[in-house]
Amino acid sequence: MPHVYIEDIAKYEGQEVTLKGWVYNRTDKGRLRFVIVRDGSGLIQAVVFQKAVSPEVFAAADTLTQESSIMVTGKVRADQRAPGGYELDVTDLQVIQQTQGYPITPKEHGTAFLMENRHLWIRSSRQNAALRIRSEIIKACRDFFDDRGFVLVDTPIITPAACEGTTTLFELDYFGEKAFLTQSGQLYNEADCMAFGKVYCFGPTFRAEKSKTRRHLMEFWMIEPEVAFAELDDIMALAEDLITYVVARVLDKRAEELKRLERNTSLLEKIRPPFPRISYHEAFDILEKEGTQTPRGADLGAPDETLLSSRYDLPLMVHRYPKDVKAFYMQPDPENPELALCVDVLAPEGYGEIIGGSQRIHDYDLLLNRIKEHNLPLEAFQWYLDLRKYGTVPHSGFGMGIERVVAWICGLEHVRETIPFPRMLYKIYP
Repeated sequence: MPHVYIEDIAKYEGQEVTLKGWVYNRTDKGRLRFVIVRDGSGLIQAVVFQKAVSPEVFAAADTLTQESSIMVTGKVRADQRAPGGYELDVTDLQVIQQTQGYPITPKEHGTAFLMENRHLWIRSSRQNAALRIRSEIIKACRDFFDDRGFVLVDTPIITPAACEGTTTLFELDYFGEKAFLTQSGQLYNEADCMAFGKVYCFGPTFRAEKSKTRRHLMEFWMIEPEVAFAELDDIMALAEDLITYVVARVLDKRAEELKRLERNTSLLEKIRPPFPRISYHEAFDILEKEGTQTPRGADLGAPDETLLSSRYDLPLMVHRYPKDVKAFYMQPDPENPELALCVDVLAPEGYGEIIGGSQRIHDYDLLLNRIKEHNLPLEAFQWYLDLRKYGTVPHSGFGMGIERVVAWICGLEHVRETIPFPRMLYKIYP
């Protein structure tokens, strides 16, 4: 008997197949046992009719508890009333393990309890949907860059220096030397783009930020393109195209999961270029009229980002921040050297920054001065300075945080549901 996955069940209408999975739920009605089976790819109702099976099989169906693991064989039958449009008329059932006392029951549970049982919570329908959409977003990002001739490169997880400021580093003892978990693959990607022209990396990044907001994790994943000869406008256009592509892909491929999450997809269907673009100072003109407590010249806070993005249905691009609130490597604006040629992309609906990018400094002396101004260890950046000595060119890139994009597209309240095992402030179990 062929073993098939529930997501492919439509191909087997009228045939007898075997499913391998777990009991999601069970209800009894007279001589019928209705068993909702999940196998990770979907859900289907398996109908056990007492007259159609042996006494042993019917007795086995009576022992099934939530999350018992089973193998069930039966004939696939179309039924428009059933979830997914198909049911399984059971002919045989084998119990692999009968569970007892599964902690996450259909009743309401608090978030703290669910996070303590995250290893089990990810089995739920809602969490399954969010994490499948995460997978689709990652694949869409990879396809977007691969189809445009970008080369995937892998950048180090353990690094000798900071990229985004020294206050948020996780420090390691590297055989007697001080090292850190990476904040970004960007600096190494700059070397890669000088070798391959246009590259991207994708991997985990780490920020020791003592923040408990719904937008922050200590460990998160970023996709980071870097392009030689690209300037700020080029990289803004690339970010716009990437976001548009990813949203369209999820709408096309993961409609069922979005429905399960009760996501208002009409808001996502509006995501088409061009995106609105405003300068940092134009943003502050708006914020000051709205009574922001953030002083002009400071970085935008989460309430500022929410207020600005709420004015638009599309992602908002805020560009040219003061250089003093941005990283050391950002190219100054030639029309005003106090500003950096940078951009933050703010997601609509209050989800905050999903992309941060800039044109990079390509002049050796200017970069050297910025490293000194930021009191960074010169010896750790010698290789980075070398890039400005041997064939330097203007180049630009950005980082897109996967978890915030997942939260926005799924309509999730907190980023803790966007990754299987989130790492949060003072929370590392499981």
